[in-house]
Amino acid sequence: MGGEQKGPTVEQARLLADGAAWKRWGPYLSERQWGTVREDYSEGGDAWNYFTHDHARSRAYRWGEDGLGGISDDQQRLCFGLALWNGKDPIVKERLFGLTNSEGNHGEDVKEYYFYLDSTPTHSYMKYLYKYPQAAFPYGDLVQTNRSRSREVMEYELLDTGVFDEDRYFDVFVEYAKASPEDILIRITAANRGPQEAELHVLPTLWFRNDWSSWLARPAVKPSLKQVKGPSGTSTVELAHRELGEYRLYCDGDVPLLFCDNETNNERLFPEYPNASPYVKDGINDYIVHGHQHAVNPNQTGTKVSPHYRLTVGPGKSGTVQLRLCAKTSSTMGAKGKGEADPFGAAFDEILNARTREADEFYRAVTPPAVSLDEANVMRQALAGMLWSKQFYFLDADQWLKEHRAHPLHRASREFRNRDWFHMINRDIISMPDKWEYPWYAAWDLAFHTLPLSIVDPDFAKRQMELMFNRVYLHPSGQIPAYEWNFSDVNPPVHAWATLFLHRTEQALRGAGDVNFLKSAFNKLLLNFTWWVNRKDRFGKNVFEGGFLGLDNIGVFDRSAPLPTGGHLEQADGTAWMALFTQNMCELAVEITPHDRTYEDMVGKFLEHFLYIAAAMNKRGEDGMWDEEDGFYYDVLRLPDGSASKLKVRSMVGLLPLCATTVIEAWQREQVPGAVASYQERVRQMPELLDFVHKKGPGHLGVAERGIFALVNEERLRKILSKMLDENEFLSPYGIRSLSKYHQEHPYIFHVGGQVYRVDYLPAESNTGMFGGNSNWRGPIWMPVNALIIRALLSFYLYYGDNFKIECPTGSGRMMNLFEVSQEIAGRLTGIFLRDAQGNRALYGGAQKFQEDRHWRDQILFYEYFHGDNGAGLGASHQTGWTGLVAKLIELYGRLDPQAALQVGKGAAFKLRTKEK
Repeated sequence: MGGEQKGPTVEQARLLADGAAWKRWGPYLSERQWGTVREDYSEGGDAWNYFTHDHARSRAYRWGEDGLGGISDDQQRLCFGLALWNGKDPIVKERLFGLTNSEGNHGEDVKEYYFYLDSTPTHSYMKYLYKYPQAAFPYGDLVQTNRSRSREVMEYELLDTGVFDEDRYFDVFVEYAKASPEDILIRITAANRGPQEAELHVLPTLWFRNDWSSWLARPAVKPSLKQVKGPSGTSTVELAHRELGEYRLYCDGDVPLLFCDNETNNERLFPEYPNASPYVKDGINDYIVHGHQHAVNPNQTGTKVSPHYRLTVGPGKSGTVQLRLCAKTSSTMGAKGKGEADPFGAAFDEILNARTREADEFYRAVTPPAVSLDEANVMRQALAGMLWSKQFYFLDADQWLKEHRAHPLHRASREFRNRDWFHMINRDIISMPDKWEYPWYAAWDLAFHTLPLSIVDPDFAKRQMELMFNRVYLHPSGQIPAYEWNFSDVNPPVHAWATLFLHRTEQALRGAGDVNFLKSAFNKLLLNFTWWVNRKDRFGKNVFEGGFLGLDNIGVFDRSAPLPTGGHLEQADGTAWMALFTQNMCELAVEITPHDRTYEDMVGKFLEHFLYIAAAMNKRGEDGMWDEEDGFYYDVLRLPDGSASKLKVRSMVGLLPLCATTVIEAWQREQVPGAVASYQERVRQMPELLDFVHKKGPGHLGVAERGIFALVNEERLRKILSKMLDENEFLSPYGIRSLSKYHQEHPYIFHVGGQVYRVDYLPAESNTGMFGGNSNWRGPIWMPVNALIIRALLSFYLYYGDNFKIECPTGSGRMMNLFEVSQEIAGRLTGIFLRDAQGNRALYGGAQKFQEDRHWRDQILFYEYFHGDNGAGLGASHQTGWTGLVAKLIELYGRLDPQAALQVGKGAAFKLRTKEK
């Protein structure tokens, strides 16, 4: 599908030459600001019910803005988004609707259909699709029906309501194309898919984020929007902002402009307080829906404006609206400045067409030629989703805690969420997991985001890691913030691994890495490593806890809560994560040492720490996490009396020790001779340390003289893989399950204090409310841990080559080397998204509309996780965040040749060579 590109594409050149300027405007609006922790000023921290969807149209936000298919500048001072009305809805559609955590039978969930179709990394071109019903949107039905269902029943979806029957809906496409960094062309196309003519009100909306209200601690100067005379055949808005400067919005056609202010309608929500303006935030809504003429400003000025287009579209036809937003200095002036030229016309179409061609050229360049058209489509939409999921995230925790009377440096401060994080000032563009369901950064998700992002914009990917290590994010103790619901929660320490990955990517692209970035990251990661050792190794025994560690309900108990038995858990996953952390830190130090020899000592320090962790984890008997009889790793329950027992749940927890595997190339050993000598001296002193790890060193080198650091030796590797590759246990047709299917017939049951705790194989949604009930690690397939397993298999392959083969699937009689096993798993994962022999996509399960309708079947959603048996998408529907890893899998296996990989080594995964189709 792709092809060899001679020299950079136009978009790549743009990114390298002036990427920061071109990225000043982008898709930085949230898709849900209501119901977030930032906007929660309730006494008890009830974010979902304090600021609701019903409030959102009438209430000014404090910390950010949301919109439909929208854009903003990189500080979200000025925002643009789509608004629609079909003549039947009770409100104008300005933002996406979804259920709160208490309304959904499986937690919060957006109930809309929208798709990120395209984006370049500079956002020089973007395309978005929203499917808008022509009948009244079934808000009440969705809430009431889902609320009445139990956790054992599937969710009630928008398609189930019948609102899309007979195709009575509009496909509304929004395209953005930049003529220059400050000149943005906007085309909105509404296609009537129904059998009859239908009317649609299109209200493209421009507004300022409210940072001027008197109730703010430091109110800014109020900006302004006003109607002015513009070129003939246009309606024109002029806007002035103290920091942004002056801009103009040109609206094609002589269209009425509706103005109000982005101010709260207190009369509707808080009648004890007066309105700050006669024309408040929901003024345009009230004018359109209720005909309230007094709700909009007759003086044609305000801080929020919508041109009001009324389209009547025949069946199978389309209507188009065009706008242009540009800085006044770059507005389309006529010759010698004598008036403004037509902002639309032929030049408008030429720019849009050019940007579309450049986007096509860019994705051809990054897509390996060996991949199919369908794979290329999935890869492109995954990457587009990653780029659309950028968001301006604003939280001044110092001010926020003051406003909540919870600042620990102030007298009479109360206990409240995140009070220990008062140092934080977050005001950046960050990659979000899902801009509706998770419109806040999640630190361990973000590490995985950087892998697919590095395909299209490695500098932005690197910037994401730099943010997490910045002093206004990283806690003074060294803890990386988890997510806004609880910054102090504990996520897996995968950031050193992501940093190393980004370094290798940069080396491949540019011939050298950024040593200053590596040194800065290493020093901050050292703080984080020390935090883990001091806080999560309870007795200094090199076995680690950590709580849920991102795997939510995977344990028999809530691993983040006090145990019903008393005592504590020694966690196989927490300990494995720390073993991988030591390996990653070791490799980072190896990379830095040629530039700064003082780091060589850190190589030896982390090699040694790995051995200590391995010895603690792999010790024999009841105290160890390895069960020889089962051939599997388990968490160990350590009771108050000191006795221990294994919690024999066959889950991803027991597979993660595979991932603590790193190949050591001969050239890496040569770079740090002092560290190698120090390591050899240590194991001469304590030879028993080698009993707990994979054999290494002289006499045990692998292909091309490679060494290996791994928690599992060859015998244990075979035992674990025999279960992992068993289709009756972990191996699904669509990847590796998070819990063995063994537990479908053999649930794990634990009795304590008269209560029964159990773990059953649940391939779909969770049947408990643990961690909100909106995710499930008891059977479904999760992309990030599958990606780490694939990395481990490729590492073992670089060591063993064809000298290690295993039956895959278990019992099939098919013997594969570990590259082939990794490829088999990757193929099953990508098979979730690709059309099968019948033309169906597994991720859409039994949704006939998505499987058969030509206007739906090639629009891809990237769900949070997937059914353990049939691959259907579950959870958040736009989690291109870590599910966007599928783009990296398509790209990797589209160009990685196994024999070349054995020769090149670990750098092979980053080389730009391609294999033929």
